[in-house]
Amino acid sequence: MLKQNETPYVFHVFICTNDRGGKRKSCTDNNSQLIKSKLKGTINEKGWKGKVRISTSGCMGVCAKGSNVMIYPQKIWLFEVFPDDVDEIVSIIERVMTDE
Repeated sequence: MLKQNETPYVFHVFICTNDRGGKRKSCTDNNSQLIKSKLKGTINEKGWKGKVRISTSGCMGVCAKGSNVMIYPQKIWLFEVFPDDVDEIVSIIERVMTDE
């Protein structure tokens, strides 16, 4: 039977890792796996594990703007993200975290 509960995370960050094999633009074109890896490492270094969850996502339907990163429940959509943008993503999370 279905059960419902409140999420234990303040932020749930979804990184699209959809790969269309070069047939059309997809989020892996901007190395989204590396984005996820770097972001996860930084979150752990900051001691935010348990507050911030980093998850792989399939297609979000906006591949033309990839790599895509969505942060919930804050409804933040980041697009055209590259691995060098991880520090900015962390800054966004940090700013929102201090506002809450």
